[in-house]
Amino acid sequence: MKRFGSLRSNKKHKDQNRSTERRQSEPHGLFASGLSSSPSTPTQVTKQHTFPLESYKHEPERLENRIYASSSPPDTGQRFCPSSFQSPSRPPLASPTHYAPSKAVEDSESGVYMRFMRSHKCYDIVPTSSKLVVFDTTLQVKKAFFALVANGVRAAPLWESKKQSFVGMLTITDFINILHRYYKSPMVQIYELEEHKIETWRELYLQETFKPLVNISPDASLFDAVYSLIKNKIHRLPVIDPISGNALYILTHKRILKFLQLFMCDMPKPAFMKQNLDELGIGTYHNIAFIHPDTPIIKALNIFVERRISALPVVDESGKVVDIYSKFDVINLAAEKTYNNLDITVTQALQHRSQYFEGVVKCNKLEILETIVDRIVRAEVHRLVVVNEADSIVGIISLSDILQALILTPAGAKQKETETE
Repeated sequence: MKRFGSLRSNKKHKDQNRSTERRQSEPHGLFASGLSSSPSTPTQVTKQHTFPLESYKHEPERLENRIYASSSPPDTGQRFCPSSFQSPSRPPLASPTHYAPSKAVEDSESGVYMRFMRSHKCYDIVPTSSKLVVFDTTLQVKKAFFALVANGVRAAPLWESKKQSFVGMLTITDFINILHRYYKSPMVQIYELEEHKIETWRELYLQETFKPLVNISPDASLFDAVYSLIKNKIHRLPVIDPISGNALYILTHKRILKFLQLFMCDMPKPAFMKQNLDELGIGTYHNIAFIHPDTPIIKALNIFVERRISALPVVDESGKVVDIYSKFDVINLAAEKTYNNLDITVTQALQHRSQYFEGVVKCNKLEILETIVDRIVRAEVHRLVVVNEADSIVGIISLSDILQALILTPAGAKQKETETE
């Protein structure tokens, strides 16, 4: 993996009185390439496109100011913007489909969060300073996954030099799919993981069904970002400058909900925030997939792939939820270089968690939505396990379920099916 693109410049103020910051280049960019030749050092100074904010009576605070003032730790984003990625002949990327709510919904009390998201742009949520890891499609998949671990990120945009454009995302789901497809036994090396390049894996996995990368402009509304994430059943939405073609940031459900929750105290509270999960019908409560402490890792990976889910509650013999095994935990197999033995149990695998685990974050169906939102944001998790009085699993409520309930359902947009990375 090669590093380049340490571009720096001072932020300019669009309006001195309102102190509106506009970033002009990206600090500490990381780029992983499989090419043998060294990449050329960017020398061009590119005129940056200005993204005007909405006309507010009082301009909202930057997200960072709110985060630092809150009790939860700051959310570090990933961002990268090398000038060498610019190309006038770049093919178009897939844009999110816009959804227009009715006038009645626009004016209703339940649409307060929807109106807030429509009045803020994706640019508002991009951190002032962050990094983004980008992989060239000629890089070996093994090195790419090691790079994800080394940089502490869960996904990276894929850059194809021939097309001079971003063509997709490499995520932990790809790592799981490779292990699921090619693992035989601890005695057989996974050649495809050791030798394949990203472009080879994409050709085999996608098999002529290549779709344009779903992305969004920094000038688009956060409502459009939420709609695109849930409509396309994805967890990560790259923010790409339509003028230069540069990737600025990767939007996630977690970042968007945190942004909204930080401003909730300044907005009228809709009646549905005082209703409980049972009344609102939020979450999944039928055919919940789960595993046991002695379940082999390869079986858990098979469930991830077949059920297209992102986490599996771990249930003991008495039916009590004792742990949770998520897709993110699978990357520890790459960190520990133990992916050649997937016959080990979930308990054995979870002993190698790279970060402190405080336990499964739970809730019950009688808790109100306001409490649920606060808990999932403070815990910085992607889902809550819904349990009964005996601590047995009842259902799962995810970040996408919550965003759907807060923003899309009041706007009249229907619930989407299970999503994937």
